[in-house]
This record gives sequence, C-alpha cells and structure tokens, in this order.
Amino acid sequence: MRGDAALEESPEPPRLRLLRRMVLALTATLIAGVIAIVLLLVIRLQAAPAPVALPAEVRLPAGESARAVTLGSDWVAVVTVDGAGQERIRVLDRTSGAERAAVEIRAGK
Repeated sequence: MRGDAALEESPEPPRLRLLRRMVLALTATLIAGVIAIVLLLVIRLQAAPAPVALPAEVRLPAGESARAVTLGSDWVAVVTVDGAGQERIRVLDRTSGAERAAVEIRAGK
C-alpha cells in the first residue's frame, strides 16, 4: 500500500508535462483550423456570383437553329445546324452580338 501512495503523490516528469501541453496545443490548433475553414466556406458559398454579361440578342442566319452555347472571356460560341443537317460554330462578340467568325464542322468518318 505504501508503494501505491508514493506513486500517486510523485510529481509529473518534465517530459511528460511537455508532451501533455504539446498535445493540448495541437488539439486546440486543429479545432481552430477546422472552425476557420468551415467559416470561410460558409462565407464564400453565400456570396452571390457575378452576373454574366451577354449580348441583348443573338441573330442567327435564317434556317439555322442553336444546338449549344459556350461563353468565352469576350465572345460567345454558338453551334448551329441548318435544315440540311450541316453544323457550324459561330463565334460572336459578347457585348454587341456581331459575328466574329464561322467554322463549318465536317462529318468525321
């Protein structure tokens, strides 16, 4: 019995005390980091996205209809198809809607 009481009353070794404090500090740092990341995600995801600037109207040649649209930095690409099934990519200016270029898509075999 005397041995057990002596072990309970002995002071904590300095290395064990240092290890305990380091684990406590790392745990607190980890918790603070997770909270910071969650807060940043919540703040960032609640922000409204910037509106996309599009031309007021896009005029396609008669007989062509749009199949797909892609937005670039200052242009809009529209994939069109005519009555005969010929597809074209038309590149338009993003602000004015004026056509910059047109490329025919040939069927691959």
